[in-house]
Amino acid sequence: MAKKTNTKRKIIALVSELTGHRTYVTRKNTMNTPDKLELMKYDPRARKHVKYVETKKNLGRNEVKAKKH
Repeated sequence: MAKKTNTKRKIIALVSELTGHRTYVTRKNTMNTPDKLELMKYDPRARKHVKYVETKKNLGRNEVKAKKH
């Protein structure tokens, strides 16, 4: 069964403020939470809990890229 594309939920990635490593990927409803998401999560590189901030997930899965000719 195919996923619905008309949903209000967007795929976001969480980036560690300490190391800058993108460890966690999640979805959020942009209508209910328009602000950037900030969570305390475990950073495996730093081996402690640090603040993670929301960033756009640009790994080629969300956006269609133009073909090079």
